[in-house]
Amino acid sequence: MDPLILSRIQFGANISFHILFPAITIALGWMLLFFKLRYNATGDTAWMRAYFTWVKVFALSFAMGVVSGVTMSFQFGTNWPGYMET
Repeated sequence: MDPLILSRIQFGANISFHILFPAITIALGWMLLFFKLRYNATGDTAWMRAYFTWVKVFALSFAMGVVSGVTMSFQFGTNWPGYMET
């Protein structure tokens, strides 16, 4: 196979994996805001328990998004160095 095709396949797999984490992180951010607002409005501790449960998932998703995003910059530099020039 042509190295350019292999590079495109590799980058496509990486970007497909990466896009999941920003999408999940954005959705969880809104969900956490909702939980916090409901707790402030009602004072029900169930909302705060839900908040603390999901904030761990949010942190993990954010960290995985950062890690997969860093690998994309390395792929740009190694596969297509012309795009990294200013």
